[in-house]
Amino acid sequence: MTLALFSRSAFGADLALLINGFSIRHEHRLVMGETTRLYLSADDSSFTDVPTAEIASYEKDLALPAPADAYASLPTPFASAKAESAKVQSANFRSDRSAPALSEVVNTASAAYHLDPDLVTSVIHAESGFNSHAVSPKGARGLMQLMPGTASQLGVNDVFDAQANVQGGSRYLRELLERYNFDLIKALAAYNAGPERVEQYRGVPPFRETRAYVARIVHEYNTKKIAQEKAAKRKQISAKTTSKVQGSAPTVVRASSKPATASAAETPH
Repeated sequence: MTLALFSRSAFGADLALLINGFSIRHEHRLVMGETTRLYLSADDSSFTDVPTAEIASYEKDLALPAPADAYASLPTPFASAKAESAKVQSANFRSDRSAPALSEVVNTASAAYHLDPDLVTSVIHAESGFNSHAVSPKGARGLMQLMPGTASQLGVNDVFDAQANVQGGSRYLRELLERYNFDLIKALAAYNAGPERVEQYRGVPPFRETRAYVARIVHEYNTKKIAQEKAAKRKQISAKTTSKVQGSAPTVVRASSKPATASAAETPH
């Protein structure tokens, strides 16, 4: 049985300090065993699920509140088997009523740069935890954590704009994939540590952060692909079973009183 602990602050918002150096501002939280749900608005309309083990500590947010982004719970590679159903929920990210859903933003950028939307989503998850206003200790900003210089080169004027940030980050990821002959591992390492480090070490740099970053994205991405393959197989089996049942007609008694049966025969990822 999973024990859920609910915490609501009576003195304003809190900051969840993550072990990767990021922080997530939230109104209150709900600890559900291996997962902690951070509510980003007082009316509980928006929240994000974070692995409990990824949260180092909490502290009061003494700064002026930033505009809150409303986004739904998204799958995490650290969820337990009991939470498998939650891992297949679709993303529904909105910064406001007029802003498109994150899934739409990702799909548009992925199509433009010929990337798998699931890969882009996994990178966003690792980079910012789906927080469009995230700022890293090194100054990277937005959903795909673009450094000011990189954002400028990519033509991203507002790094906190979800569409512009994801478009720029997707373009940069595509450039890295082409640079390393579509070696995903090297491309991800370069996205995190910089191309110069990948070339210096001729592969993934021996940095704990970078290695963990690459492993996390690859694990999450592969988990999604495996789940999709299993779902496709189940659907295929179900379709075949239904076809066989529908193709088996009942015995028909004709005028000659001789029984007759009708049968019907039956397509990177």
